[in-house]
Amino acid sequence: MMKFDPIRDIAHDVTGEGPPVLMLHGFPQTRALWGPVAARLSGATCVAADLRGYGASWKPEAGKNCESYSFRAMGADLFALMSALGFERFHLVGHDRGARVAYRMALDAPERISSLALMDILPTDALISAWDFPVSKAYFHWSFMTQPAPFPEQMIGADPDRYFEACLIGWGGAALEDFPALDIYRRAWRNRDAIHAMCNDYRAGVGIDLEHDAEDAGRVLMMPGLVLYGAAGVMARHFDVEAIWRDRLADMVAKAVPGGHFFVDSAPDVVANALKEHVMR
Repeated sequence: MMKFDPIRDIAHDVTGEGPPVLMLHGFPQTRALWGPVAARLSGATCVAADLRGYGASWKPEAGKNCESYSFRAMGADLFALMSALGFERFHLVGHDRGARVAYRMALDAPERISSLALMDILPTDALISAWDFPVSKAYFHWSFMTQPAPFPEQMIGADPDRYFEACLIGWGGAALEDFPALDIYRRAWRNRDAIHAMCNDYRAGVGIDLEHDAEDAGRVLMMPGLVLYGAAGVMARHFDVEAIWRDRLADMVAKAVPGGHFFVDSAPDVVANALKEHVMR
């Protein structure tokens, strides 16, 4: 097996000039999510990367406890990528699973993070501790994709477009025409190895990632924080997103964005403007 090379093994795009901003997508998407936002984010060097297991990035074996797909492992890839690109300190932006990776990166190496922007998530431990039937019904994929392999992989693989598109339109405020990169997402999620990797991401999320969260219980991050959430999304309907994050981010600005969970796709202007204020402040 070849030695990990972040430039080769983590698919990424670098655009613009200025302070470095690492941009992380979520499930079931790829770095193509950030194209319209990066194009509007003048005055910054935008690095959009595919998470381990997603898109064109490497897809290692999961290991006994799926530890290879922990947020910490994914974050290690991205720290290595940014170092290889010459960026030891950078702004960090994430949506969905990418936001969970970003939060773990900020906990693991806060000295490398200039600012942190998290989009439409709660901390994983907070979400799981408050899990109830309405949340489970809305976010059914959390329970389904954590089932032992190969059950969910086989079910999803029988019709990946049907499954993943149901996720895109099922979390509030979105239609398929709201996703300009939909064809790119489809090509990525039709890959059987990617389906397996995404399931392992969710298995790690309710396993080893919760162990890491428990080790950091009570931690408060001091870098400037931005929390964006969809006004019509599942998180906003069921939780006080701002209040939960306020206990973990000492210097936080929180804003509701029109739309549901996938507002980065549907409202890139709003997201770019919020990031400009955050990164350039």
